[in-house]
Amino acid sequence: MTYRIAVLPGDGIGPEIMPAAQRVLAEVGDFEFHEYRIGAAGLAAHGQPLPEHTLNGCRQSDAVLLGAVGTGVQPTDPAAPRAEQGLLELRARLGLFANLRPVRPLPALRGASPLRGSYVAGVDLLVVRELTGGLYFGERGRSGAGSAQRAYDTCEYTVAEVERVARVAFELARRRSAAHGRPPRVASVDKANALETSRLWREVVTRLAAREYPDVAVEHVLVDTAAMRLVTAPGTFDVLLTENMFGDILSDEAAALAGSLGLLSSASLPALPRPGKPVPGALFEPVHGSAPDIAGKGTASPLGMILSAALLLRYGLGLPEAADAVEGAVERAVSAGLRTRDLGGTDDTGTATDAVLDALSGTR
Repeated sequence: MTYRIAVLPGDGIGPEIMPAAQRVLAEVGDFEFHEYRIGAAGLAAHGQPLPEHTLNGCRQSDAVLLGAVGTGVQPTDPAAPRAEQGLLELRARLGLFANLRPVRPLPALRGASPLRGSYVAGVDLLVVRELTGGLYFGERGRSGAGSAQRAYDTCEYTVAEVERVARVAFELARRRSAAHGRPPRVASVDKANALETSRLWREVVTRLAAREYPDVAVEHVLVDTAAMRLVTAPGTFDVLLTENMFGDILSDEAAALAGSLGLLSSASLPALPRPGKPVPGALFEPVHGSAPDIAGKGTASPLGMILSAALLLRYGLGLPEAADAVEGAVERAVSAGLRTRDLGGTDDTGTATDAVLDALSGTR
């Protein structure tokens, strides 16, 4: 079967690392790649951070692969369109309400983490982040002038929004339990001691767990405590369920466990994932962002992009064996000595891609 993939290289290092994912995917399946613009590239070409042509292309594809969005420079006019708006709008227009960010430090990179090896050993966690609500999508604006000028961003959640992302966390906790041979666990992160949205979040998660997932052990963790435990006892987490902004921050913090933000991948889903079944219209991207400071130098790590392609295979297309092959190739390449500059080595984008392809071909 031939799969149609919408390719959105985006900005910064995005166009440099995207070919790595395409080359790896071409080794494990039959794909048609159709390229579209987003972010600053969309603004430059079409005057919009999310051109309608790009949105339509994504809707017509089996899955979406995105590189990075943003230039690191914000417009002086706060009312002017920003590159990052393209990504936020794409998430909303495609209904990508659940963001999955796995964190599993590779054994060969245990020394790359700033934490002692004993803290990182055995860590295998998954952040499930609500992606289309909260502060990033609430009412916002400015009023007044001079020293009296004020700005506001509103955080809102409905019961339905919390329930649908919580179901994703509970279902994946059950699936991970079966794979790892341990009881399913979900740590739901909130700030219920201070925020009304968090109090609703906790109520809904508690009620849903009791009604539909009595086998899943649920722990409610304040966000500040969760941040502390990620660096003091990360092995105590399995699935972390979070609202939008908390998940954004905590998943980047968790990158320290893996050794580099350049290693982390993500999947954004518009529906509940089922084992071995595709989730049409999902989006996959590395966590690291556009890194404008190193753009154009050919030194960016493609590993997060390649691992995002593996998530595309696993969740977007329902091809777990192909996903396992790609993830295994990355691990073998790193074990054999692959070290990009973010990991203290000298391997550039092309060399790292070749190393993963060599490891992949050795298993076929």
